[in-house]
Amino acid sequence: MKFKKYFLLLLIIPLISFSAHKYYLSLTQINYKEASKSVQIIINVFMDDIETALNKDHSIDLQLSTKKELKNNDIYFENYLRNALQFKINNISRAFHYVGKEYEGDLVYFYLEIENVSKVSSIEVTNKILLKHFDKQENLIKSKVGTTNKSVLLSKDYYKETLTY
Repeated sequence: MKFKKYFLLLLIIPLISFSAHKYYLSLTQINYKEASKSVQIIINVFMDDIETALNKDHSIDLQLSTKKELKNNDIYFENYLRNALQFKINNISRAFHYVGKEYEGDLVYFYLEIENVSKVSSIEVTNKILLKHFDKQENLIKSKVGTTNKSVLLSKDYYKETLTY
């Protein structure tokens, strides 16, 4: 039953990214790359949602993907993600490196990396992305370590989960 729920969510994300959306959903994909000994993280959020949140929090006007876009917006994105996301790998808090972002359609993709990870037996994720700004915000976490896949749906009342492998 859970598989069907996650499958439907994954199907909905691309469909709702092409229209004005009524859903508040982000997707965080976490992959452990044994060869590089790193945890690679890709987060996608709706551009208008992250723009609304940052504009309200900082009294700015980002104007994402326009000619008037703020040149230093990565500072705002990185600070926002550092406050909204925390990771523990094998019960040890680990900071991520903000690699960058890109826009695709109505989505912003953020790229993060946690380096020097020799093995992964558990990942604790605290994800508060957009929860302060949208009551119905949900944050889907998908992870892959080796051949093991795990997923969890987080929300305003349930924003932390430990995934074990």
